[in-house]
Amino acid sequence: MNKKARTLSEYVNQAHAEAAPAEPATPSWLPELRALLGEKALDTGQDAVEAHSYDVWPVAAKWRNQGKRPFAPDVVVTATGAEQISTLLRWATERGVPVTPWGGGSSVTGQPLPTRGGIVLDTTRMNRVIALDPESLLVKVQAGANGLLLEKELNVRGYTLNNSPQSLDRSTIGGWVGTREMGQFSSRYGGIEDLAVSYTVVLPTGEIVETLDGPRASVGPDLRQLFMGAEGTLGVVTDVTLRIFRLPPFRLMEALTFDGVEAGLQAMREIMQAGLRPFLVRFYDRDEARHAMQDPAFEQCVMFLGFEGVEGVARAEYEVAMDLCSKAGGSPIGAAPVEAWMARRYDFSTVENLLAEPGGLAETIEVAHFWDRIFDTYQELKKALDPFADEVLGHFSHVYAHGTSLYIILLGRAADDARAEQILLEVWDTAMTICLKQGAVISHHHGAGLARQPYVDDALGSSHIVLRRIKEALDPAGIMNPGKLGLE
Repeated sequence: MNKKARTLSEYVNQAHAEAAPAEPATPSWLPELRALLGEKALDTGQDAVEAHSYDVWPVAAKWRNQGKRPFAPDVVVTATGAEQISTLLRWATERGVPVTPWGGGSSVTGQPLPTRGGIVLDTTRMNRVIALDPESLLVKVQAGANGLLLEKELNVRGYTLNNSPQSLDRSTIGGWVGTREMGQFSSRYGGIEDLAVSYTVVLPTGEIVETLDGPRASVGPDLRQLFMGAEGTLGVVTDVTLRIFRLPPFRLMEALTFDGVEAGLQAMREIMQAGLRPFLVRFYDRDEARHAMQDPAFEQCVMFLGFEGVEGVARAEYEVAMDLCSKAGGSPIGAAPVEAWMARRYDFSTVENLLAEPGGLAETIEVAHFWDRIFDTYQELKKALDPFADEVLGHFSHVYAHGTSLYIILLGRAADDARAEQILLEVWDTAMTICLKQGAVISHHHGAGLARQPYVDDALGSSHIVLRRIKEALDPAGIMNPGKLGLE
């Protein structure tokens, strides 16, 4: 980018203006790269380049529909292992060639889009389970492994990851680390930062580094956290050791109705501050409850709760939770709605089908705040975003004793894809401005990507200088996923 954009609209419009021609010249360094890695590792074909020019970000879907390609790689390299990646990154640092890691391409905010062309490093063939430790309950797996395939392999052996992002069937383990991902059962099992015990990462200058492996350590700072959520800007994760769990012997679920959002938030807060550990906590406002219940006539807010594990403990936690919900005005309506949701919880088709339509627009924005500010943030976002879409839905999940995440979904239609694209950019500008004003966290579990790029500096405040200095130290040539995390 020639100048720093202050809004996402400015950033994207500038990207369109600077986009490479439809048939860019072959980079002068490409023969050198072929000689280094071998012909089979490289793909410059139109299909490969196009497949790695779009992720699942709704704005990218509108680009695809319009034939726009502002961020395209010059070449796609198939990663085969840490040694090959080390060779590649050392060479790229010496030559100043950008490298953007690519997992499943399932990001909904633009993390894997190559803002300066160069190399996209596709890790999906690095998908092998390296080791399974049934005694310590650990699995070591290559970073390109697909989440759902790994989960199924573990289930056959009686284990589970207990990590279930909606993108489980299309995301990779390395992508989870890179985006600081969190699954739907986080209130009991935590996010990837709690589940990843250790990993191997290749630094931009070629060194292969293994983080300290153990149940806990007090040997300097926890360097696992350095690359967690770094979005590939500091190196390439090549394998991860994850905690796993035995499949739960017992599970108990319940749906409850509430008359308003504040009552449901109170119940969620009381549940978490009482020290209960439900594996599932989701609370929908009236607008989204109609979708969650699959009933257009549904008129109340609804909460989905689930407890699992040792039967006696799960039942006891359930009873306490029901009492807390009752005191907040909740009324149980049975487990059937939760069971139906569990069966379809990876389904993203409502958003994808709408985006495929000419002029269709849909967006998902997740933020977080403390309990004393989350309702105000919710109200302001709902009001401000209402003019942009036919429906503005809201739900709360990923719950803590001190706060919760808020998930806003927009569904609507515009005159055409060009207008839909512009509306989506305005939605992000509006939402991020409100979150910064409210003091909310601008991303809870989707990462920053391109969608939040203009706002990262303000969101991190004075701490952004630490990230910049780490970037300068580890990636002196600035080759790794440039244009992300407020780093130019």
